[in-house]
Amino acid sequence: MSLLLASFGFGLVAAAVLAIATVGFTLQFAVTDVLNLAFGAVMIVGAYVAYWINQAGITVWVGLLAAAVVGAVLSFVLNAIVYAPFQRHHASPIAVVIVALGLTLIIEFGLQSYVGGTSVSYTMSQGHTLQAGGLQLTVVQLVILALALASMVAVHVLLAYTRLGKAMRATAANRSLARTCGIRSGRVVTVTWLLSGALCGLAGTVFGMNAGSFNATSADLFLILILAAAFLGGPGKAYGAMIGALVIGLATEISAAYITSSYKDVVAFVILFAMLAWRPTGLLGTRS
Repeated sequence: MSLLLASFGFGLVAAAVLAIATVGFTLQFAVTDVLNLAFGAVMIVGAYVAYWINQAGITVWVGLLAAAVVGAVLSFVLNAIVYAPFQRHHASPIAVVIVALGLTLIIEFGLQSYVGGTSVSYTMSQGHTLQAGGLQLTVVQLVILALALASMVAVHVLLAYTRLGKAMRATAANRSLARTCGIRSGRVVTVTWLLSGALCGLAGTVFGMNAGSFNATSADLFLILILAAAFLGGPGKAYGAMIGALVIGLATEISAAYITSSYKDVVAFVILFAMLAWRPTGLLGTRS
């Protein structure tokens, strides 16, 4: 029982990191129609921004805010100079995916040429370990959980109660119809890139905190988990992304307690395949 509780705690933290990233990725995909596979590379850039600030003697929590800003700006720039021009020329979805993969290689290996191939870690204290039975969480892990919860609540408030959120939902549902109804869909897409990019930078930093160390290509496998969580919950569904992240995060960490940890990510895809066989549109996806 204590092993189960301990792995449940690790799973909650893994799900929190995954939720921040998956919700950002899903919002991006739903509103912009771009499957941005360079999302993981932008995450790592954000993680390194926080690391450089931390190495300058400033707390990593300030670096986290800077990473969110850099993630927002970098995502905006990628859309402005790469994705938007391809969409204006009516490039096929597979062409945009190939472009995104190319961007991933450019960003990651460009970053690696600058920082080197060795892993780095933040200079920070994990704080006291709080215990409740077999459940053990450090102060930093609790802060990561709080950040994820705050981010999810903020996204819910944005989508449900603000004009921008309603415009984002309308644009995601039918961009042409939204434009006909007077919604400035171009501006909505731009704001979406900024907001989702901020979540991306935030996710990169908490990913580095939770992993303990990272390098320029550390997010490659994590991107696969993002895709699994996004499609498990339903492509383009923000609330589905939250549920998918919770299921994948808990499943991978709990399974790691009972099988070889190197196989824990396989569990995510077993769950995904089983779900898609039963419901191809995902948990919250709309059936045709």
